[in-house]
Amino acid sequence: MDNLRLYMVTWNVATRQPGEDLNELLGLVQQTVPEKLPDFYIIGLQEVKAQPQNIVLDAVFDSSWTSAFREVLAAQNYVKVKTIRLQGLLLSLFCLHKHLLHLRDVETQYTKTGFGGMWGNKGAVSIRLSIYGCSLCFVNCHLTPHDGLYQERITDYNTIIRNHAYQNKETSNILFHDYVFWIGDLNFRLMDSYSAEEINNLIKKGELTRLLEKDQLRYAMDRGEAFSELSEETPNFPPTYKFQFNSSLYDLKRRPSWTDRVLYKVNAHVYENLTLRAEQLFYKSFDSYVLSDHKPVVAEFNIKVFSDYYDRVVEFEPVNTWYLEEENSASYSLAGDVEPTYWDWIGIYKDGFTSLDDYLSYVYAPRATPGTANRSETRRVTFPDTALRAPGRYCLLYFSHNSGSVLGMSNPFDVLCRDNGQIIHFSDL
Repeated sequence: MDNLRLYMVTWNVATRQPGEDLNELLGLVQQTVPEKLPDFYIIGLQEVKAQPQNIVLDAVFDSSWTSAFREVLAAQNYVKVKTIRLQGLLLSLFCLHKHLLHLRDVETQYTKTGFGGMWGNKGAVSIRLSIYGCSLCFVNCHLTPHDGLYQERITDYNTIIRNHAYQNKETSNILFHDYVFWIGDLNFRLMDSYSAEEINNLIKKGELTRLLEKDQLRYAMDRGEAFSELSEETPNFPPTYKFQFNSSLYDLKRRPSWTDRVLYKVNAHVYENLTLRAEQLFYKSFDSYVLSDHKPVVAEFNIKVFSDYYDRVVEFEPVNTWYLEEENSASYSLAGDVEPTYWDWIGIYKDGFTSLDDYLSYVYAPRATPGTANRSETRRVTFPDTALRAPGRYCLLYFSHNSGSVLGMSNPFDVLCRDNGQIIHFSDL
């Protein structure tokens, strides 16, 4: 089996806009050797500014936070696979470009738990997918706050587990996936034994173990009330809430606590003669980030996936030069036992694209010829003369509508323009 490295970030940003360098948070401060980069980044934020005008804009464009992370990761050849937002909750998945054609069955889901499930100020968002034969589910949640509302947090968790459902039949529930990673502001506090001042003094003395004995999340897990299906490495960092803004001093109007957590679950024995495994490489918070009243928390994992897994793909023939204001075509074939579905589509992207949402134009894939049994027949797709507006270098991606899978990608090709029969190269414009 092979390893994939997953880098998790959870951060309650307290409605603030990006304003700090994100490289340290993403582990990219020092010059990074490409072979040592994580395969995936999973970034979960809570309390992203969610006024009505922000929600409308974010439905069309990336939020300022997504754009900030995307800009940093694009420089390392990452592509944004998917983002899902529920008011202040935001979850984004990035992967190295080399994994794109192995993404299968990408799906998002959300559950509202605020005001009895009527409002999305609290709840969970998730992204699930399959990669190299294994199913993964990433959940970002923000549960009910405040010291005295322990039972409400228990109810939130069980509501999310019960109501979150996916179309993939084998993994219709969060916990049915091979790997589950659950991050977020879980809002569990410390039991009522210590005051804010006493907690602060114990933190200064480094007596974290003593405080963790009073952690509500561990109490809930031990009693089987919530999160008992998941595991967590012991936090070796101080409580991540609540801090004075623009400071690393606790705001003792609230009792400091570990609200921000990363948990995981491995269904290790679902395959014959193979054992799945997740190895947690680290679990830490960043004291240097002072934008919010929470400190960000990160964790990195190695997970086992199948090394000999074969993905069915769509193979594009080399695409010749296209010309602006003309119809242009490309040809492809279905390799192996690829099953085309209704509404499969082919999108045009700029070469070097950094998000799967950034298609410039698309057409639906042509239907198979009636009665044709040869699955390897070449199929041709034609884009209208209005598909592109500017010369440049582009590529094509084939998407399966039913499964959200990226099944094929063409070679990069040039798009040029003609002027009175003369070809003008985009580098000359």
